[in-house]
Amino acid sequence: MAKPYDPTTGEGGETQQIGRGATPKLTTNHGAPISDNQNSLRAGARGPTLLEDFILREKIFHFDHERIPERIVHARGSVAHGHFECTDPIPELSRASLFAKKGKRTEVIVRFSTVAGGAGSVDTPRDVRGFATKFYTDEGNWDLVGNNIPVFFIQDAIKFPDLIHSVKMEADRGFPQAASAHDTFWDFVSLMPETLHTVMWAMSDRGIPRSYRMMEGFGIHTFKLVDADGAESFVKFHWRPRLGTQSLVWDESAKLQGADNDYHRRDLWEAIAAGDYPEYDLAIQSFDTELANSLPYDVLDATKIIPEEVVPLRVIGRMVLDRNPDNHFAENEQLAFLPSNVVPGIDFSDDPLLQGRLFSYLDTQKSRLGTTNFHQIPVNAPKCPYANMMRDGLMQTQIPKGRANYEPNSLDEAGEDPGPRPRADGFCTAPQPVAGEKLRVRSESFADHYSQPRMFWKSQTENEQAHIASAITFELSKLALNHIRLRVLSQLRNVDETLAERVAKGLGLDLPNAAPPAKEPIDLEPSDALSIQKRWQATLQGRKVGILFDEGSDKAALEALIKAVKDAGATPFTIASKVGGMKLQGGEMKADGQLAGSPSWLFDAVALVLTEDAARRLAQDSAAVGFVADAYAHLKALGHDEGAKALLDRAGVKPDAGVVDLPKLPKAATLRYWDREASLRDLA
Repeated sequence: MAKPYDPTTGEGGETQQIGRGATPKLTTNHGAPISDNQNSLRAGARGPTLLEDFILREKIFHFDHERIPERIVHARGSVAHGHFECTDPIPELSRASLFAKKGKRTEVIVRFSTVAGGAGSVDTPRDVRGFATKFYTDEGNWDLVGNNIPVFFIQDAIKFPDLIHSVKMEADRGFPQAASAHDTFWDFVSLMPETLHTVMWAMSDRGIPRSYRMMEGFGIHTFKLVDADGAESFVKFHWRPRLGTQSLVWDESAKLQGADNDYHRRDLWEAIAAGDYPEYDLAIQSFDTELANSLPYDVLDATKIIPEEVVPLRVIGRMVLDRNPDNHFAENEQLAFLPSNVVPGIDFSDDPLLQGRLFSYLDTQKSRLGTTNFHQIPVNAPKCPYANMMRDGLMQTQIPKGRANYEPNSLDEAGEDPGPRPRADGFCTAPQPVAGEKLRVRSESFADHYSQPRMFWKSQTENEQAHIASAITFELSKLALNHIRLRVLSQLRNVDETLAERVAKGLGLDLPNAAPPAKEPIDLEPSDALSIQKRWQATLQGRKVGILFDEGSDKAALEALIKAVKDAGATPFTIASKVGGMKLQGGEMKADGQLAGSPSWLFDAVALVLTEDAARRLAQDSAAVGFVADAYAHLKALGHDEGAKALLDRAGVKPDAGVVDLPKLPKAATLRYWDREASLRDLA
């Protein structure tokens, strides 16, 4: 008997020859072969369609229900498969098996996402980004569900619906999409000073990352690690990209929304397809109760961080993303993360935001995926054996055997299978004393809302501070209600007086009185780890260089540059006014992209390999002038030969350390030239 056809592997079943390959028969969802997939069943060639056409009805029925409710937040995301490898075991801190042995590998799937926009929005707005990892461990799934920012807007989960309602499209008009620059969001911010720390991060360059491959990730909350003896310690989780953390320039980010809605999704997919696998180090900050109690802020407050200078990071593992999904719907839309998915050795703290998430994520999966059996969907199912007494439910795909669907039972005494049993080495909640009255209150230790935003501000370079002030000014300029602007300014005065003055000046407003703080802020030491520019990783690895050429360009110089870019670990992308091929000095060459469709926004650096005649001709082409002018305005390195001068002049390029001869481009392209910015645009 022939093996049944398996649609997930393409194996089995009878096949028929179509073209070059053996193709399985087209069938209905229930396996009936289909002879005609082009025409409905009719009563006569021009007659009515018959209700008995089960093939038509099944096809349309399935199509009508293809979409499931999108995520309320994090709707637009991209996934990748890979593995996590333990590089520094921590059995002295946790009995979790994935951290038990050096070299141990655990399969993972990661989902990167924006927060505010819908599934059809764009990749590059100013927004917080999700960084969620599902570890398929041999003790069950562990979901580390975090963001690219280590703090969150609110301290208590009861405020989450209000936060999201405020940042989403306004209820009466249905816009703006994927944007925080509107009245309702800033109204909420102005009335909830606890949001300011995350607002500062989001208004910084962290809110416009260059790539998912160059983006940090954080578990946000304080969790617990529990060792084999039941001893516990606090822990915070950090993902560090091995390519370094990089961002976009705001104008570049805005233009990318028009040039490529899928910029981050495409970047991740193409890197993995090319074998440039994204890698991240997993680091932890572990500390005890004594240290936690000594800090001037509460480690259970999700709006606070512990600076690396206070508790250094310890790298314990490496994650490599090496496989793209086979199906966006099955592996992305149906992928379900639960902060409540932990394994023995990892436990929860009393962080009130985390406590609320433990309920919320489980509840939302039933709404989105339609069944309590969502854990049986392949992308959500554990890779280790699992068994329990839960039965039935909508879309039950398993067929449990045996009489016992309850526990305890004594069926084993009758010689029958009694089913699974609890084990002493299973998950055990770390014991802790609990006492107190039932109250709806916020701990006094959560009351300082300004010290950490002030620390973040003081940790930035002058250029990064200008970006933050300019971003807040831009966002507030979009408001229609002036009293909200004034209330935000009154809050900013508690963060930094200079910041408030710069924003007020940019808006043309007088500074209001400072808002009375619930707790007087203190000056914390700045942390260089909070600055992208101070920790910039000067490398071209994983980047992309756009190379513009034209008729008569020197083919040898072009090929030498392409090789140098590749040798530096970057991807060269050639551009010309035509993609069909150009006659060059020394031969012909086809371009990877056409000039009008390949703006410099898509690249980390650009090069011009042109003759004088070609440069003069391109200097009359707005696309070519914009290509150069935007690269210069976005603070990127520009490599050029002598023939390119006319185009450089037309684009307003002035000599600086980032405008170099072609052979120097690979080194120059490892940086952005922040000093250039002051001469190009007004910053707050």
